Amino acid sequence: MHQKLNRMKIIAFTLSFIVVLTVSCSRSDKKAEMNPSACKWVDLTYRFDSTTLYWPNNPLGFEHRTEFKGKTGGGYFYSSYSVCAPEHGGTHLDAPVHFAEGKQTVDQIPLDNLCGEAILVDVSEKALSNRDYLISVSDLLDWEKAHGLIPEATIILFKTGFGAFYPDRLRYFGTDKKGLEAIPELHFPGLSAEAAKWLCARKAKAVGLDTPSLDFGQSKDFMAHRILLGANIPGFENVASLEKLPPKNFSIMALPMKIGSGSGAPLRIVACLH
Repeated sequence: MHQKLNRMKIIAFTLSFIVVLTVSCSRSDKKAEMNPSACKWVDLTYRFDSTTLYWPNNPLGFEHRTEFKGKTGGGYFYSSYSVCAPEHGGTHLDAPVHFAEGKQTVDQIPLDNLCGEAILVDVSEKALSNRDYLISVSDLLDWEKAHGLIPEATIILFKTGFGAFYPDRLRYFGTDKKGLEAIPELHFPGLSAEAAKWLCARKAKAVGLDTPSLDFGQSKDFMAHRILLGANIPGFENVASLEKLPPKNFSIMALPMKIGSGSGAPLRIVACLH
């Protein structure tokens, strides 16, 4: 009896040791991936200046005013500026409340939704041959066939190739007009409603594109916005330099200006290549 109990204790101890070792190794690998000192950093942000693109009907763009620049009475150099800009423009974040009443504002979005493992889905071949291309569920399934199942709680980025046109308003938006008359002439790719629903089902942390909007330019109902933001999934728009990213094995850190009650905000987004 005692021998049987001892054998059972040994077996239980061995199994516990294997579990602890497995978890420890898993945690060690994860830390190695996320270690900033081991990262190759890629900046995915356009700078904010006079060339920054905003939605055509925005009456104002980015303003950077000089308050003081030069030598002070004390003999040392000093500079200070003021900034004025719409929430939505350049590389920026769409908070859920942008299209979903009662959902998260910029300052309410959990940091966990803005940081984490990410993938890149390249639809540029299709999108560059069709300015009104709608990213489909098939595009996501094709990515999975090539690279494996997309895990839940992943940040999903889409490369349409339109980042190569920024900040050329005509090539990027499809029109160089401004004001309400420009809206019917917008032509750029975006997400289909079906793809947006698929991303919600996969519990994506956030979704980003290298275009002016989650929805394609000719959208009238903005269903991609309504579906994703309605599920408290924030959007990243006008994301830069996606051609520098691989399909997977990288993480994202996307930190917006923390605007109280904001529907959107300028975004500094970077990738860490593992």
